[in-house]
Parts: sequence; structure tokens; C-alpha cells
Amino acid sequence: MTLRAEFTLEAANRRGSGHLPELFGFRVTAIDEEMLAAEIDVRPEILAPNGYLHAATIVALADTSCGYGCFAHLPADASNFTTVELKTNFLSTAREGTIACVARPVHLGRMTHVWDATVVRKDDQRTIALFRCTQMILYPAR
Repeated sequence: MTLRAEFTLEAANRRGSGHLPELFGFRVTAIDEEMLAAEIDVRPEILAPNGYLHAATIVALADTSCGYGCFAHLPADASNFTTVELKTNFLSTAREGTIACVARPVHLGRMTHVWDATVVRKDDQRTIALFRCTQMILYPAR
């Protein structure tokens, strides 16, 4: 399945304006046929009360990365998608700096997509989380 021509890096970064991706500082850094890369800066507002990166922040980064990748690879006649399942294994954390995510398609079907993502600390590439999700592809009502 090919990348939608209109889903450029600039279009991807405008997509979250006024929504959750903008709220937590999501930015796409690269996109191509095989992956989507994104990152966020760690700041106090996205930490848990214990001072470490909140698990929901990591999931938001990974799920948004996979979701943008899914949107970029939708079949031409599809209208949108929705996440129907996700799983995260947490391996590490961060308290400062930037965390990065690379999402890669595992399955790009007409009815479902499956994506894997790895979240790392940008400074030392230490893995923070492994993530997998399934998206259901939506089509206009007939």
C-alpha cells in the first residue's frame, strides 16, 4: 500500500492542531512508505506525580504515531480509521529530555492495519516501551 501523496510532513504536523497531539507536543520528524517517526519533549505537565514520565504519555506518543501512519496509508476509498486494540510493554522511563518513537506497519489490509512502535530516549536510544496496535479501517456508509 502506498503513502497518500497529500500526507506530507507539514500536513502531518498540522493534523493535531487543536487536539490531543498538540496538547502533549507531538511532532512528526519523518514519514515514508515503511515508517513514521515522531517525538515529544518531556516536561513537568506530562510526568506522573511520582516525577517519572506518565505511562499515558508514552501510550499517547506511540498510539498517535501509529495512527498517523495508518492515516497516511489508508486505502483510497477509506474515510478514516479507529484504534480497536493496543498493548504496551514498559521497559524504562525518562524524567527530562526528548523521547522519540518509530512506528512501522506490520499489516496493511483493507479492513485492518497492525502497527508496531518503539519509544526511546532520544539522547541515548534506551528503549522506554514496545507498543502494538490494531486499527479498523472505516469506509463511507453506502
